[in-house]
Amino acid sequence: MYAFIVNPNARTGLGLKTWNHLESLLKARKVEYQACLTRYPGHATEFARDLTDKKPDSILIVLGGDGTINEVINGIRDLSKATLGYIPIGSSNDFARSMKLCKDSEQMLKQILSPSEYAYINIGQLTLKNSVRRFAVSAGIGFDADVCFHNASSKFKRWLNRLHLGRFSYTGIALFLLLALDPRPMTLTIDGRKKHFEKVFFVTAMNQRYEGGGFKFCPEADPSDDLLDIFVVADIPKLKALFLLPTAYKGWHTHFKGVHTYTCRKTGVMSRKVLPVHTDGEASATASGLSFSLETDKLRFIRA
Repeated sequence: MYAFIVNPNARTGLGLKTWNHLESLLKARKVEYQACLTRYPGHATEFARDLTDKKPDSILIVLGGDGTINEVINGIRDLSKATLGYIPIGSSNDFARSMKLCKDSEQMLKQILSPSEYAYINIGQLTLKNSVRRFAVSAGIGFDADVCFHNASSKFKRWLNRLHLGRFSYTGIALFLLLALDPRPMTLTIDGRKKHFEKVFFVTAMNQRYEGGGFKFCPEADPSDDLLDIFVVADIPKLKALFLLPTAYKGWHTHFKGVHTYTCRKTGVMSRKVLPVHTDGEASATASGLSFSLETDKLRFIRA
């Protein structure tokens, strides 16, 4: 049986409209399913935990955005046994963009019900002092996390969602916040090798290629290669960072001084100041120290 975990409020109500249409198709095809509609933050995690507690090999189908995907993977008890499907309805959809998923929800439903291809993907792990949180797309500390924090409650984002341009809200907020940013010293320990930067804008661990509604921060990232891609912007003037941001849509930014990328299994980050932290675009905490790594088990994902 398929368990659909639906965020009805995704992209300002599009989630519910999409689900109502897809549910009618499921009923017409007499597909056995269970519908779980979220009502509050963290509800998708509760659904996923309860479903996989009762049946570890559950097939979980997510309707929502990157934030809903994040909640679901944080609720799965045993990644090696569950199967995940995804019908993207969010404003950013970086997970779907990286995995090259079909944008048509009806077509995605058909593929999920009759899959022809699976991908076995890594799941990232963010470790803070007293907590561990998984991520599917990325996790970061500093400027990008601050943008995520402001984006979550932004009226600008809701307005753009109504115009189906929600992915650009990250860009607008980023340009505004960049002007007030005060880059800070950070030390990274990448698979045991220390690297120090004096003026860090942000550090992001990428499991996928895209973040923030289409920024191709790590063009070579592969979610199945058992490696994280670490992306650092540091020690450059604000004006240069301002002009670099748009080039990241095409992945051209990696050729410029001040942009650093690494591949690794684990990276620790120490900052002299407590900074915001995000997982999959959701501002989740503040910290001065953390580490990025990968879960041991991979998750089976319905790709087509």
